[in-house]
Amino acid sequence: MGISNSVGAVLESVSASVAALDALNREDAFLAGGVDIGSGVDVLQRRYEIRLERLELTARLEARLSALKARDAAEAVGFQQAMTPPDASVQDRTYAGMSTVEEIAGILTVSSAAGGAFVEQSRRVCSLPPVFEALSTGAMSWQHAKIIADETEGLTTEGAVSLVAHFFDPDAPNPARGAAPGELVPSRFRSKVRAWRERHHPESIEKRHAKGVADRRMEYTPDRDGMAWVSLYLPGDTACAIWNRTTATARGLQSPDEPRTLTQLRPDIAASLLLGAGSAGSFKETGDTTAASVTEIGKVPAPRADVLVTVPVFSLLGLTDEPAVLDGLGPIPASMARKLVADGANSFYRVLVDPRDGAPLEIGRKNYRLTETLKRWIRMRDANCTFPGCTNRTPDNETDHLTAWEQGGTTGASNLGQLCPRHHRLKHNGRWTPDPATEKDPPGWTSPTGRHYKAEHPGREPTHWPGWIDPDRTRKRNGSGGALRVAGGRPDFHYMAQSPAEDALLRCLHSKS
Repeated sequence: MGISNSVGAVLESVSASVAALDALNREDAFLAGGVDIGSGVDVLQRRYEIRLERLELTARLEARLSALKARDAAEAVGFQQAMTPPDASVQDRTYAGMSTVEEIAGILTVSSAAGGAFVEQSRRVCSLPPVFEALSTGAMSWQHAKIIADETEGLTTEGAVSLVAHFFDPDAPNPARGAAPGELVPSRFRSKVRAWRERHHPESIEKRHAKGVADRRMEYTPDRDGMAWVSLYLPGDTACAIWNRTTATARGLQSPDEPRTLTQLRPDIAASLLLGAGSAGSFKETGDTTAASVTEIGKVPAPRADVLVTVPVFSLLGLTDEPAVLDGLGPIPASMARKLVADGANSFYRVLVDPRDGAPLEIGRKNYRLTETLKRWIRMRDANCTFPGCTNRTPDNETDHLTAWEQGGTTGASNLGQLCPRHHRLKHNGRWTPDPATEKDPPGWTSPTGRHYKAEHPGREPTHWPGWIDPDRTRKRNGSGGALRVAGGRPDFHYMAQSPAEDALLRCLHSKS
């Protein structure tokens, strides 16, 4: 299997976890008894800390046991295949494999489909030693391991190894920065893994997106209590625009006299639009938006983005097909980003990035009040609320001074972070402390008990360059040639045009910024 850990080593770590839990239980029982406890011991505080330590140990124990389950499932399939005669027919091999999966599903008391998925995920995890190593040591959960199994599906062996090395090998070329895989909540880890996969997939995102568009559909699923689900599988920009429009309309309807919550208003608005506007003619949007006509039924109008879209400059100009990033969704085809620009989505906020490292430039201000440009900058840098584990990335998030203005904090990207309203209140009323941010990276956090949570870096990479431009042929302002300007309109570096075509490109870049 290529796994260095033996079952004995994993069992030893399991035993060590159980012993540590037993020690904590004995300490807790001693404190609960209240006998011979020193006067300097804060009993309630220590018993509170014991609960947190036990939770941490239990989570690691669960991960180690998951590694044992995955290894046994993968090896059971391997032994079954080894027992199958070499001259067995395809049918016999198929049914032998099915029998093993059914046996595993029965032992785990799961459905056949769930058993088959578990076996496939286990085999993939066990075929990637760094992933199995992290799971068996308790450095990450089975949920994290499943994400790697899911996102490496369809990749070549080399592609899967490269993806794993990026996130698990600190000595790999351009390794992932910031929090380790197991320190990220699964949804955030999946987002980072998927972004890397989309960028490095051997098949271009344009081709894969075309296949996805062909598979678009609407599904209806009855549910209990007289309820049902209606879901849409759509191009990302359209789905994002639908969500943002219903959310914005719901916010506009909220008032002291409106009893429905934001969550309840969204489906009511969507149902109203679908059932009440399904005829020829037009309707008008309310709120801050302008009047908009509905086109013929069945024709999807150009969506309003209402979000930040980070576009590599060469991709925007059609010179490369490098993916753009739609805030709230992730990587999108370059053609989709160009279409948003061409169709004039007036709430589409274009952000051009530095071709050298994929990051924008610092935008600062000496006053307390933030400009809209700076707020969008922080949204793009942080991607979501920076509090550990929070995945809130709605427009309701607030841009907060990490070091308060009253305490000498400045209004610049290095002292600002995005927080959802709930965690913004917790920061000011609890004892959670943010780290300083940087121009390109959000802050980490320290909890009241001293646990430190690293920043969840977006993991930007240098952008792709057209083959006829040499990115190393740069020089400072005292040279000649066209200037490439990026976010904020500041000149950054210059290139010597080596041909009329390149000179035209550089002038175009200059004019577009």
